[in-house]
Amino acid sequence: MKILKRYKAIAMITGTMLFVSCAHEDQPTETQLDYTVKTKTVLDNWIDASFLDPYNIKVYYEWNQNLVDNNRYLFPPTVDKVQPAMEIVKKIWIDSYSTIGGADFVKKISPREFVLVGGTNLNTTGTITLGLAEGGQRVTLFDIDYLNKKSRPAVTEFIHTIQHEYVHILNQTKPFDEQAWSKLTPSGYTASWYIQSTASSRALGFITSYARLNIYEDFAETASTILTSSKAEYDAILAGVTDATAKANLKKKEAIVVQYYKDNFNMDFYALRDEAQKNTDFIINN
Repeated sequence: MKILKRYKAIAMITGTMLFVSCAHEDQPTETQLDYTVKTKTVLDNWIDASFLDPYNIKVYYEWNQNLVDNNRYLFPPTVDKVQPAMEIVKKIWIDSYSTIGGADFVKKISPREFVLVGGTNLNTTGTITLGLAEGGQRVTLFDIDYLNKKSRPAVTEFIHTIQHEYVHILNQTKPFDEQAWSKLTPSGYTASWYIQSTASSRALGFITSYARLNIYEDFAETASTILTSSKAEYDAILAGVTDATAKANLKKKEAIVVQYYKDNFNMDFYALRDEAQKNTDFIINN
């Protein structure tokens, strides 16, 4: 899900400034500001060494009401769930892109903030928001408390969210061929994607039902589904699509994704997929 927010900037005008001193007998003699520096924990130091120092990515896991939707019932993650979740992020997302795209790839293109939420973000439609990418700078991840690092389905769903949101960030840096994409399955997009089954969506040429929301989610879902599947798993998905036109359109979408990575980032998309799968196996088995 891509969210754009408009901010109002306040410019400081450099010039002559007149300072007027006012004496008052009730004027406080000590500052009322809190300059206390928080003592860093072992977890804080690990986050700094793994994300902040090498990639300039800040990870927020302590509660900050300014970083979440206060109209939702949300809560911060349990502290001992934070590092296992971020180890998945580091190994499968960052390490995979760094190996295939180059050591500086994530340093140059990445969200600058991760916000971790312990609970589920429920919507009034009955759907669940797994992650948010805001302006290409912040990614919010939900369900941290329920993540089982040893469960392949759980890890795959979790990293799918990150891969999906990162594709949005890449698209904001380098747009994909929207014109070519929009010609493939123009009549299948719908705001009520959540009442469609996966099978029926694939029969129309969409890799998931969420891909039917718009062409941007379609691109991100196509790329992230391939990245979170082995070649054999993705081939099995295509083999299950019996409609010839739908299967052809799924393959055309895959080809656009592969070419997008090659043309814009000089990256072998299939090599990235294989690296992500190797790192997924490592996470689950260690």
